[in-house]
This record gives sequence, structure tokens and C-alpha cells, in this order.
Amino acid sequence: MLLAQLLAQHPEAIVDIVRQTPSWVGALLAFLLVLGLSATRTRKVSLTRLVLLPVAMGGLALWGVQAAFGATAHLAALLALWAVCAAAVLAACSRLTPPAGAHWNTSTRSIHLPGSWVPMGLILAVFLMKYGIGVQLAMEPSLAHDTGFAGTVTALYGLLSGYFAARALCVLRLARGAVPTLRSRQA
Repeated sequence: MLLAQLLAQHPEAIVDIVRQTPSWVGALLAFLLVLGLSATRTRKVSLTRLVLLPVAMGGLALWGVQAAFGATAHLAALLALWAVCAAAVLAACSRLTPPAGAHWNTSTRSIHLPGSWVPMGLILAVFLMKYGIGVQLAMEPSLAHDTGFAGTVTALYGLLSGYFAARALCVLRLARGAVPTLRSRQA
């Protein structure tokens, strides 16, 4: 890729790339870093907050696909590819177990989660993909019409989105197993 070659041969070019980056991108990165760092500490998480991260990262991934390939004739096929890849990872990871030490607290209706660097890695992967692909397409706009490039990028976005969702669902099972059903409450 053009960007990788440029940076390998001229690492100082990163300074120019960052200078030309809109300031809101830095603010988004700062927010995502805070979010990722919060996941490295043991914490109590509400069900809403647990679901928000995969939804936000999936949204960022879909935005990446739309921003990069929205002007092409194959956007619908790419969105379908994203969905298939996300669903495939979600299905493959359906047997994931919650992190050791994670448990549902019925009284606070929250999940106790041990700290982990995995969410930070996933968050940075999605952000850096979006950023790097944006820079690559700014340098070589014709790549947006390259179906191999578009398919690879979209598949990676879908795989990451599916993994985010799978991790959240395996933790959500803790709450589902601990919450009595309507029928068991009546008994």
C-alpha cells in the first residue's frame, strides 16, 4: 500500500499526515483512549454501558465502510459483506466464556468486570483502520473502486464488529442467567 511504503521510506511523513488531520479526530481518539483505559481496571458496568461499546464500535466500522466506499457502486454489497463477517464471528464466538472473575450483581443490576487490555486493543484497531484507510484513500482515491481493497477493508471491519458483539453477549449471559423469568417469579 502506498501509505505503508511512504511511512517505511519516510517516517517523518507522519508529522505532515497528523498536521492535516482534522482536530475532531484527535478528540475522538482521546475519548476512545479514555474508554479503553477504563476497561483496563476492574469496574462495575451497567447493561446499557456494556452494550454501548460494541454498538459504538460497530457504528464506527459502518461509518468507515460508508465514508470510504459510499460513492462507489458496490456499497450495498459491501454492507452485506460487513454483516456476514460480523455474523460469522458472532456465531463462531458464541461459546466464549465471560472473563474469569466477572459476575452479575443482582442488587446493583450491574456486571463486575475484571480489567482487560483486550477492549483497548480492539478500539485502537477499529480507530487506526478508519484513520489509516482515510489517509490511504486521500492519497490514492481510486482505491475506493478497487473491489479487492474494499472487500478486505469491509471484511476486517465486520470481523472486528462481530468480535466486539460476541464479547458483550458472553458477558450479558451472566445477567440473563441470574435474572429470574416472569414464570419463576410467579411460582
